[in-house]
Amino acid sequence: MHQKILRLLALLLAGLAACSSPALPTSPAASYLNCREVYEPVRGRLYDRHGTLLVTNEVQYTLSLPHGPPLDSVAFNILMRWPAGALQARVAAARPPAGPLPPAPVPDSTGVVPPPAPAPPRPQRWPVELALTRPEADSLRRHRREYPGLVVRHRPERRFLTQVAAPVLGYQPAAAQQFLYLAKKLERGRYYRLRNSGIEGYYNSLLAGHRGAYHPLTDGHGRVHGRWAADTVYRPGQSLHLSLDADLQAYAERLLGERRGYLVALDPRTGEILCCVSAPTYDPAALTAPGRNPERVALLRNADQPLLNRPAVQANPPGSVFKLVNAAVALQLGATSANTSFPCDQSLINCVHPHPRARNLTMALKYSCNPYFYQVLRAVVEPRPDSAATPADTVAQRHAHLAAWRRQVRSFGLDTLLGVDIAHEQPGFLPTPAYYDKARRTRNWTFKSIYSLSIGQGEINLTGLQTANVLAIIANRGWYITPHFVRAIGTTGQPLPRFTERHRTLVDSANFAALVPGMVAAMQRGGTAELASLADVGIVVAGKTGTVQNDEGDDHATFAGFAPANQPRIVVAVYIENAGFGGLSAAPCAALIMEKYLRGKIAPRRKKWEYWLRCGDLASQGH
Repeated sequence: MHQKILRLLALLLAGLAACSSPALPTSPAASYLNCREVYEPVRGRLYDRHGTLLVTNEVQYTLSLPHGPPLDSVAFNILMRWPAGALQARVAAARPPAGPLPPAPVPDSTGVVPPPAPAPPRPQRWPVELALTRPEADSLRRHRREYPGLVVRHRPERRFLTQVAAPVLGYQPAAAQQFLYLAKKLERGRYYRLRNSGIEGYYNSLLAGHRGAYHPLTDGHGRVHGRWAADTVYRPGQSLHLSLDADLQAYAERLLGERRGYLVALDPRTGEILCCVSAPTYDPAALTAPGRNPERVALLRNADQPLLNRPAVQANPPGSVFKLVNAAVALQLGATSANTSFPCDQSLINCVHPHPRARNLTMALKYSCNPYFYQVLRAVVEPRPDSAATPADTVAQRHAHLAAWRRQVRSFGLDTLLGVDIAHEQPGFLPTPAYYDKARRTRNWTFKSIYSLSIGQGEINLTGLQTANVLAIIANRGWYITPHFVRAIGTTGQPLPRFTERHRTLVDSANFAALVPGMVAAMQRGGTAELASLADVGIVVAGKTGTVQNDEGDDHATFAGFAPANQPRIVVAVYIENAGFGGLSAAPCAALIMEKYLRGKIAPRRKKWEYWLRCGDLASQGH
């Protein structure tokens, strides 16, 4: 009897020790519970620079139609309170094509577009998902016994509260599978150029957060005794505060309308992009919303390529805007000075408008004299007049001088990726001496064969973001912060660290300062951009116009500038295809953006510009 009591006391003490010990229990595993706690993060929202909500989350209800016997569409439409034929129309809009997209009709010799050929029969892809409202979903759930094969689901989706900035906002990659399926039917090259997941894709991991799964081992009293599996740490989705000004973005998109081109505005002091327009544009919800496949097909087949993010991926010759870079580099290398005078020698290159002789750099920029800048770059590339070099040495010096020019120009962030926080950014192009050796099939090429670089034509190409950044460098007198769209992540109030670093060029600040008087003079009476002056409202603008030659149609209009000239707060770069002279179209467009941003309104005398830019025949100006 005494031994039995001792055994019971020993068992009792062992049980008490197991309960109080933090180590894993020694009793059978069946007496403990393997718990699992999962925390799903909510995707972060997108706000503009003033706190306006642009993109949020909401519950999406969808109806899944499996392959099976056809529905009584009349009764179904009555149940859902849809008009007659609505079910068939929604199914047709929701299903993607089974094969490659058919080619667009081509006009015949008389200009008549033939009717499209009938589409070949295609198999239906099942299941088909239709978007529902919450009342429609509730109604169908109440009648689910009558339609047992139909499935109503609900899941979170992104809701766009704005119809602007589609290429910037982009799309959540997981939600754009229907669009990506259609885009893959195009040629491979176009597919990758048309993909643009924007901010949603670039910052996807921060926006999505990370699901947390915890695995506590608990007893019957809820006490934790370690873990039965590895945990994953929960991280909430981070909201992003963009640098975009939604009102300015909407205004800029209205100005460009259905024209082809781009407009980029940024704050040179911070690198924050205020608006970024790729025209023509589209509704940002079109690529992810269910039931909009016909709209996606139309966007993919549109000859104007609205899905192309022009400021980031389309590199073009910058035109006369590039004269600013050539002038700064020539000053830095000592090839010219601010007081250098060159004759307007039409035998070298045409000057499209008459003007007085450019006695210095300021006058040359005011009148955008092509022969002047031809001779500026020639002074950089050709051997110095005082050198006694042999012909072989002359070739070597020309190669060395062009390489020195390219090294200076590349420090402006050209011929390389800027590192903007958006996908598929392109680096542009600057030719090298080796490039010309191969293209000309000789090392003995001369300046006459590459002179187009002097006016921003020929082989040189810049993107819209790079052009705006060049003007930011001039506004800051030699430095820039990488342009970016996100000014604050979550509650930190800061962008990514690399968007706070200053980058300096190889050109001294004094040589940039020498450009500004000529840029201001270009906006005054007699200058190439006098039409875009904002002197009547007390804003001094510094800018440079450009007209890019186009062998396949009307020339392209460009302009880049900043305001106020003495303490710049905004830089604007504009490129409008087939719009003629930059001073008559692109410059007024940029001036309206500057005035809208700096004053918040447009002076009555410039209201007519808005209509002219949207609806006028821009290419006819000046003829």
